[in-house]
Amino acid sequence: MTRSLANVRKKINSKVLAAAEKKAQKLLASMPLQELRHARQLSQEQLAGALHVKQASISKLERRADMYISTLRNFIRAMGGELEINAVFPDGVVPIDQFHGISGAGSK
Repeated sequence: MTRSLANVRKKINSKVLAAAEKKAQKLLASMPLQELRHARQLSQEQLAGALHVKQASISKLERRADMYISTLRNFIRAMGGELEINAVFPDGVVPIDQFHGISGAGSK
């Protein structure tokens, strides 16, 4: 017996649906670079071409825990996005804009 998603959703408690949506949004709000690249439907080869580097460099970059801000910015721009850096405090969020003037040259 086949059921439509709409019919299944109607039978699920609204609190359960809301909790699942909240969890999904939290997962989407934070992800490793490799998962972000996959979500943007890009291969390592495509990204390497956009950044004018070899595919192996993309693989290494995705595994790094520490890199230059300019390298991360270029990686994000090659996927069509912009990097924003914020300081998050209990009483608010402060965008950090000191890195906008850094050139994209070099990578760690």
